[in-house]
Amino acid sequence: VDAAANYIVQGSLIDTRTRTDLTEQRINQLSAVAFKDLPLKDAFVITKGKGTRQLAVFEDPNCGFCKRLHREFAKLDNVSIHIFLLPVLGPDSLEKSRNAWCAKDRTRVYLDWMLNNAPIPKASCDTAAIDRNIALGRQLAIRGTPALVFANGQRVPGYIPAERIEALLAETKTP
Repeated sequence: VDAAANYIVQGSLIDTRTRTDLTEQRINQLSAVAFKDLPLKDAFVITKGKGTRQLAVFEDPNCGFCKRLHREFAKLDNVSIHIFLLPVLGPDSLEKSRNAWCAKDRTRVYLDWMLNNAPIPKASCDTAAIDRNIALGRQLAIRGTPALVFANGQRVPGYIPAERIEALLAETKTP
């Protein structure tokens, strides 16, 4: 802003010497999520290989980009993917989330839906975890799905390909 507040500069602040986007770095710091504080009991896990690397994903079962992301997850190895159901796309999403959560084999039923569009059978149980996930999503200001959280706290909104996920997992130390 100039002295009279007639002009505003809008955009990223770039360090020209290092060609570093300082605005992006600061946003990443401010939006980081303490992975160790995530309530993993309110998620179910997809384990690939030994599953020593950790990743959390907030997903809506009706999210098309979430379904695409699961095709990318199939290309990963040695990772535990904690799925937090976050039904933000409407009442049908809430019903599917509750039915998937209550399924005898949550992971299989959910993956069948996400990868093959196999219907999620009706089921009932205590679905307070879904309500807690909705509250957690609000607390973390997650406004869309998918939202990925890596073990180092880095948060990535939206779909990214397996190669980018692998690169971010490689940068991350397991908690």
